[in-house]
Amino acid sequence: MATANDDVLDEFLDERDHETDSPSWEREYNKKQCPDCGGLHGLDAVACSVCGWQPT
Repeated sequence: MATANDDVLDEFLDERDHETDSPSWEREYNKKQCPDCGGLHGLDAVACSVCGWQPT
């Protein structure tokens, strides 16, 4: 659950061009790409088989 402090921190970071959204899969042609290690996976992947990353 987000609090007022989280909102203030997100605004502070956003003003300085930092990403405040939860990371998710990136797309590389017809594959999903892990934002952590860059591993490529099929579109049905739910976790990275290279580093174990999962979207939250």
